[in-house]
Amino acid sequence: MWRAGCKWIFLIMGTMIGAGYASGRELWQFFGEESGLAIFLFSIIFAISCNVIMQISYRYRTNQFYPVLIELIGKRWAAAYDVLIVFYLFTTTVIMIAGGGATLEMWHVPYWWGIGALSAFIVFVFSRGLNGLLSINSFVMPILMIGLAGVLLTFVLRHPGVTDWHLQHNWPAAFTFTALNILPLVAVLSTIGKEIKSKKEIYIASVGSGFLLGGLSFIYNESLIQVSGLLSSYEIPLFAILKDFPYTMLFLMSIVLLIAIYTTAVSGILGLTARFHTEKVQSLWKLAACWLLLMIPFTKLGFSTLIAVLYPMYGIVNLFLVTAVLLYPFRNRYKSS
Repeated sequence: MWRAGCKWIFLIMGTMIGAGYASGRELWQFFGEESGLAIFLFSIIFAISCNVIMQISYRYRTNQFYPVLIELIGKRWAAAYDVLIVFYLFTTTVIMIAGGGATLEMWHVPYWWGIGALSAFIVFVFSRGLNGLLSINSFVMPILMIGLAGVLLTFVLRHPGVTDWHLQHNWPAAFTFTALNILPLVAVLSTIGKEIKSKKEIYIASVGSGFLLGGLSFIYNESLIQVSGLLSSYEIPLFAILKDFPYTMLFLMSIVLLIAIYTTAVSGILGLTARFHTEKVQSLWKLAACWLLLMIPFTKLGFSTLIAVLYPMYGIVNLFLVTAVLLYPFRNRYKSS
């Protein structure tokens, strides 16, 4: 039970901690100063959202997101959000791939070579099926989380900041930040309905991921506040935090950032391939390769530009879906299995 719950925690964290999050760009876009309460509320809302989506997925034994959308918001709105999720997964995976190319450029790897290598690794994991994806997440996510948390805690201890809990005017960001991330949660968690064995796994996964993500977001945001004056000079804010760290740490965190990019890109492709997987098209890796070939030309738009334009838009548009998720337990009692 605990092992299975941790497996789903790693899947959730792999979906959430992508290039936008791990780089710090996504957090700074929504939080920043006066956001301690917002992050606390976000961790609670996030845990509830994961629980609701996984409960629906488990009850209906789903393997793609459209049935979950119908249960949450009805057929009419589900059709609109079906299109939106496909567009979201497509554009955010483009952002991940562009982030991978930008990160590797720092080590003098040509941009398009980096994108090509990342795409090849994504296709490789799909050749191993869903179990391959879960195995990858179970291996790399602890490395990613320990590495990121270790650097941020070291920085915070060196530069202690004091959050003024009397000044918390940014609390509404909890809802927009959850809204930004609700679509990939629906897309990915709806693919595992047939794999979940008990509701206890769901409770472990939802509470555990909410606690871990909330704590990591808080110390990351505190670190970014300390270097806020430098962020305009860095496309990847994490590197502003690392500017006084040894060169070896910069190298290691670049690897961590690439892992975050990779896991979220794989999660995005998983949502897309699951949605369009049919009896006629059995091969997941071929579907994954086709999606990547469509995405690569759009990566030239740039990492930070894509985040600045698309993420706030998604955060607002998805508020309706977040509301539907949070109200679902009051509208529908979970049926016993």
